[in-house]
Amino acid sequence: MTRRQNGFTLIEMMIVVAIIGILAAIAIPNYQDYVRKSRRTDATVTISKIQQAQEKWRANNTSYTATLSDLGITSSTTENGYYTISIAKDGASSCTGTPDGTTYCVKAVAVTGKSQTSDKAGATSCSTLYMHILNGNATGTPAACWSK
Repeated sequence: MTRRQNGFTLIEMMIVVAIIGILAAIAIPNYQDYVRKSRRTDATVTISKIQQAQEKWRANNTSYTATLSDLGITSSTTENGYYTISIAKDGASSCTGTPDGTTYCVKAVAVTGKSQTSDKAGATSCSTLYMHILNGNATGTPAACWSK
């Protein structure tokens, strides 16, 4: 009478561990990129709120404001704290100066230590996002970071 052994051999276990390691090596970096991209939404939502508040402010004043508190926004960081937000006049490639009656720029900078500083869309760094508003037209830069 022969007894049948139940269980796994060492080789079978090593193969399973190797497969799990390969899957993890592929999945973890992709997951981290997905998380960074989803956290970018924290900035875009706050920028949208600022745009709406700026239009309301402009309807009652002669120019846009550079002060977040004028817009009813109490914090210079986004809701989840991944970006700091500032408002200035729209420059050619950045936000500088004081907003006027036709233009302003919202700048969102990734907070150090929140893993957003290494956020990229392809080869483009998304650690600083700009929303330029000129005569009611909005343009997000870098463009690759604003794609849906």
